[in-house]
Amino acid sequence: MEEIINKVANSVLEVFDLEDYYPKGVRTQIDIAQWLLEGFLLREKDFREHLKNHDWAQYQDQLVAINCSTDAIVPAWASILVAIQLAPFAKKIVNGSLEDLDAVLYEELLPKIDYSLYENKPVIIKGCSRKPVPMRAYIVAATFLQPVARSIMYGEACSAVPLFKTKK
Repeated sequence: MEEIINKVANSVLEVFDLEDYYPKGVRTQIDIAQWLLEGFLLREKDFREHLKNHDWAQYQDQLVAINCSTDAIVPAWASILVAIQLAPFAKKIVNGSLEDLDAVLYEELLPKIDYSLYENKPVIIKGCSRKPVPMRAYIVAATFLQPVARSIMYGEACSAVPLFKTKK
C-alpha cells in the first residue's frame, strides 16, 4: 500500500484564519424599538423615562450594537442618547447589527497585525469558520495581505479559489 502524503501540510502555503483573531467579549444587541410606542413612535418624554429606568450595568464590559428592528423613523439623537447611557459600562458601542459590530472590531484589529509572516508566500484566507466572521473582515484582510503575499486564495486548501497573484 502506498503511503498517503499530505501535500497541503508539506506546502509553503500559509493559512490566514480570521477566526484566530476573533475579538473576545460578550456581544449584545440593544433594540430601541422596545422603548417606542408600539415599536414605531418615539415619544421623547416616555423614551427618556425608559432609558432612565433601564439597568445599564448589565452591559458591563460588553460589546454592544444599537439598532431599531422596526421600520420606525427614529431621530439620530435617540441612538446617541442610548450610547451615552451605555458609555460608562460597555467596552465598545456601535450603531447597527451584531455583524456591523464584528466588522468594526475587525477593522480596528486587522491593521495591527504583523503581516511580514506572509511576505512573498502563497496565502489562503480560510473561508469556513464556526464564529460569525463578517464579509467586511475578509475584504479588509485581503487588502492588508495583497501588498505582501505572493498569491492569495480563498476557501480551504483542498478547494481554494485564486484571488490574486503577483506579476513576475
